[in-house]
Amino acid sequence: MRGHLDDALTEQGWLQMQSTVEQHLAAQVQWDVIISSPLQRCQKFAAALAKQLELPLLLNAEIKEMYFGDWEGIATQTIYETEPERLANFWQFPTQYHAPNGESLNQFQQRVLHGFNEIYVQMQQHNWNKALIVTHGGVIKLLTCLARHQKLDDLLTMPAELGTLYALKLTQIDNQIHFSEKTKI
Repeated sequence: MRGHLDDALTEQGWLQMQSTVEQHLAAQVQWDVIISSPLQRCQKFAAALAKQLELPLLLNAEIKEMYFGDWEGIATQTIYETEPERLANFWQFPTQYHAPNGESLNQFQQRVLHGFNEIYVQMQQHNWNKALIVTHGGVIKLLTCLARHQKLDDLLTMPAELGTLYALKLTQIDNQIHFSEKTKI
């Protein structure tokens, strides 16, 4: 449970992300801006890539990973051994249960949606069409869940493979942010 811990990206993680980006660049995918979580496991890679591609880089604190409170930095196996029922409830019903002193799923969703509202406005102001968003697994799972119109309790079954690019379309209807999956990046 890394949550808001500001860990560095591992060498393997860096290589995974670099490989994924290189594949998309080879396919002539172009972005107008790179937007990243400020946590260094996202931000350092995003900064290096923005410099390499000569793109603007924006940091958005609202797209950080979920805050896991007392579980921050604790292996799920350890939590399972000490609080199996609480962990099981969190995995099965994340809308009803959260880590002790951590962020609820509702709080997390509201924060992330606020961040994407900011991103939407920035993209409109600058006439940017495509952004590479460098963020965390929980954020990706949430956005995928929303794009697929799944129940939020299905959040933890959504895909979020490390070092993978997910393509989502961001729109605003009646001042509400909406997400949909794109088949092509």
